[in-house]
Amino acid sequence: MIKFFRSIRRNLLAEGKTAKYLKYAIGEIVLVVVGILIALAINNSNQRHVIEQKEQVYLKGLKEEFETSKTKLSVLIDINRRNLTEAKKLVGYASDKDKLPNEKQFSEILFNTFSPDISFNPNNSLLDEIINSGSLKDISNTRLRVSLTNWISIIEDVAKQEQELAVQREKVLDIFRRNENSLRTILDLTAVNEEIGIEKMTQPESNLKLLDSREFENNILMFILTSKGMEEGHYLPLMTQLNNILDLIEKEIK
Repeated sequence: MIKFFRSIRRNLLAEGKTAKYLKYAIGEIVLVVVGILIALAINNSNQRHVIEQKEQVYLKGLKEEFETSKTKLSVLIDINRRNLTEAKKLVGYASDKDKLPNEKQFSEILFNTFSPDISFNPNNSLLDEIINSGSLKDISNTRLRVSLTNWISIIEDVAKQEQELAVQREKVLDIFRRNENSLRTILDLTAVNEEIGIEKMTQPESNLKLLDSREFENNILMFILTSKGMEEGHYLPLMTQLNNILDLIEKEIK
């Protein structure tokens, strides 16, 4: 093709047709420029297609991750609510001595309320990979990009509150590290002793005297306040943010 154009230019110059040569040269330049623009457009189109495909893979992966995190958070909210309800029962027993639980009921409430550790562990492996690789820019929805970035900082705030809840939980458990209270009784009456291979005591010591302890009551009240703050100030807003992110992701998936 190039030889063909050169042949035409030589013939025009040889025949002294300078004006026609100039017109032809300009036309040839225009054709070259148009060709370059078309090539660039095709290349850009291909690149956009590759980015769009990559984005769709990310979006589908993120949807799966956040749905798993939502399930985990829902379970955690239920556990926190159950712990809050049971802790309120303890305060109620301390306030009304006419409705005291028996030793087994008391042990079960204590064990079920303070044995589980509250900790939200979201699935962020793909999100971390996207952020660390600089691929977050490939997410075309600006609101979604911002929400994904904010998600990390929100999780960090939630973790701090969970640490405070863990502190209040430990203060209650510390009471059973003292000689006057029996952790063994709780293990025996909740059948945990069988799981860990410890024989049951023939005469378990009573822990019901804790209901007369102001320190015990204060620790339970602090646990209740922290648990309530955990749900209302952190878990529920986190669930709202999680649902918003899932909605944005869903709208972008094709």
